[in-house]
Amino acid sequence: MIHSGAVVGAGLPQFQSISFRKIQFNFPYFRSDRDKRDFVSAGAAAGVAAAFGAPIGGTLFSLEEGSSFWNQGLTWKVLFCSMSATFTLNFFRSGIQFGSWGSFQLPGLLNFGEFKCSDSDKKCHLWTAVDLGFFVLMGVIGGLLGATFNCLNKRLAKYRMRNVHPKPKLVRVLESLLVSLVTTVVVFVASMVLGECRQMSSQIGNDSLLLQVTSEDVNSSIKTFFCPNETYNDMATLFFNPQESAILQLFHQDGTFSPITLALFFILYFLLACWTYGISVPSGLFVPSLLCGAAFGRLVANVLKSYIGLGHVYSGTFALIGAAAFLGGVVRMTISLTVILIESTNEITYGLPIMITLMVAKWTGDFFNKGIYDIHVGLRGVPLLEWETEAEMDRLRASDIMEPNLTYVYPHTRIQSLVSILRTTVHHAFPVVTENRGNEKEFMKGNQLISNNIKFKKSSILTRAGEQRRRSQSMKSYPSSELRNVCDEHVTSEEPAEKEDLLQQMLERRYTPYPNLYPDQSPSEDWTMEERFRPLTFHGLILRSKLVTLLVRGVCYSESQSSASQPRLSYAEMAEDYPRYPDIHDLDLTLLNPRMIVDVTPYMNPSPFTVSPNSSVSQVFNLFRTMGLRHLPVVNAVGEIVGIITRHNLTYEFLQARLRQHYQTL
Repeated sequence: MIHSGAVVGAGLPQFQSISFRKIQFNFPYFRSDRDKRDFVSAGAAAGVAAAFGAPIGGTLFSLEEGSSFWNQGLTWKVLFCSMSATFTLNFFRSGIQFGSWGSFQLPGLLNFGEFKCSDSDKKCHLWTAVDLGFFVLMGVIGGLLGATFNCLNKRLAKYRMRNVHPKPKLVRVLESLLVSLVTTVVVFVASMVLGECRQMSSQIGNDSLLLQVTSEDVNSSIKTFFCPNETYNDMATLFFNPQESAILQLFHQDGTFSPITLALFFILYFLLACWTYGISVPSGLFVPSLLCGAAFGRLVANVLKSYIGLGHVYSGTFALIGAAAFLGGVVRMTISLTVILIESTNEITYGLPIMITLMVAKWTGDFFNKGIYDIHVGLRGVPLLEWETEAEMDRLRASDIMEPNLTYVYPHTRIQSLVSILRTTVHHAFPVVTENRGNEKEFMKGNQLISNNIKFKKSSILTRAGEQRRRSQSMKSYPSSELRNVCDEHVTSEEPAEKEDLLQQMLERRYTPYPNLYPDQSPSEDWTMEERFRPLTFHGLILRSKLVTLLVRGVCYSESQSSASQPRLSYAEMAEDYPRYPDIHDLDLTLLNPRMIVDVTPYMNPSPFTVSPNSSVSQVFNLFRTMGLRHLPVVNAVGEIVGIITRHNLTYEFLQARLRQHYQTL
């Protein structure tokens, strides 16, 4: 439901479809990455709200787990979306199932039922202060079990990435069939061999503990499975029922499952759920974890009743706390999961024990590894940012984590250069720069280049020179004899043996980095050593999609003309192909004149957010996350760009690696 809601949120506002190309809607709104990101957050929240009938819990889930950017305006929009999803589902389910349209009797797909003690049992309480100690202990055990689950599933995921995913898709289908076959055999054999035949009703003392659901529901959900009349198979009742019905059995039936059955069911279901999560089918994690944890909670309640003699224990409460402990140990959610369970049970008195249990489970699990969602996000290389950085990260500065190897464009750039840049890189944005020419004093001193009192490491100079040379070499593949001649005139055919030789060639005027990239400031053989490497004045950022769109639509001008003669595109024309912009590799290069010039200044962002090289990592992180940025240029005091920061530079693993390098250099 979470995935389905996010898919609907991402696709529905576009009013376009690949499958139905003939259906076109002139809907110019919500056509930006920011709007799409917000709709995905709302869709994920709507999925949770529809599944559990918990609109507030769905909103908090999207805030806690599903979004890396949030603001006050997005809060009420997502909450309204979640409320709409809950009441829409409630309206149709109530009308279809009960025939009473508009009655709103079924709030969600998964209903935990009503928790209450029997009227005949005066000593029964849902929970007492004494039970809080057991809840804390269950939270610790749930955290340990969740950490074990995540560790095993991570190993399975790595094995699948190495041995299953690279192979044909038929292998994934066969793996799913194998999991289904093994699961079926295990369920059938366990129910037949390990299940116990128990009476329909259980007597404890003089009071008959009635089920908290109607007798019709009980008779329809219990399974006899080779047991005599008036008895049922407790293992089969858990295995052969839908997961929602099994959870209701564990929450609301008392004295119906033996401790041995619950222990065996927990172990088998734990292993099967761990194996199943990650195969190429749309399988969930919430409900299996709830069922597994509910069995664990009922097992604890049975032990406390039968072996310790605590007669006041309400088994349904312990089953709910066990479900929260195990699910919290797996996914490491706190606020949203607390609200989801409270809304699903419709019992506000469970707020404190659920919150305490989830916090303890999270702390215990975090001591060993991350949550299951964070693990799979890391395995897939998605740069999802944390909420905040650790305090020790403030030892680093923006200059320590930025990417100094810049790929940039000039305000007026030839088509040959744009094609080379776009075909040899995968960056989504490029700085627009010019080279400083006035009053520069540069000299090499040891391993540093001193320019305008700004120190540049020699390694960054070599990296930039190497990037310039690769760009020049890649232009030779352009299908134009004229361009090949141009490149051959400016690029030497000798390969530099080492990086040091490359720098020396650059400084000794034997190597010209760019073949006439910027018509007004072209490299010249008469340049001095100081002119060979100039700091870059930053003017703005331009997206890759905009550059490709300009090339596709032929927005350029000739060298003999003024840039004012270049055609102008409106914002609607630039965003017409969103979100599937044309690819540079699909562009017919023979239709382009490599000598034409593109003026990118009308289409760049002239005032993006920037930071100083001396800014602390926490400042950079908060700015990046709060404003929902994708690129953050690092600009020094004189307006020169020295690096760029993206999401990858702010991930936990990257910051930890740079912090270790920082300590090694001290």
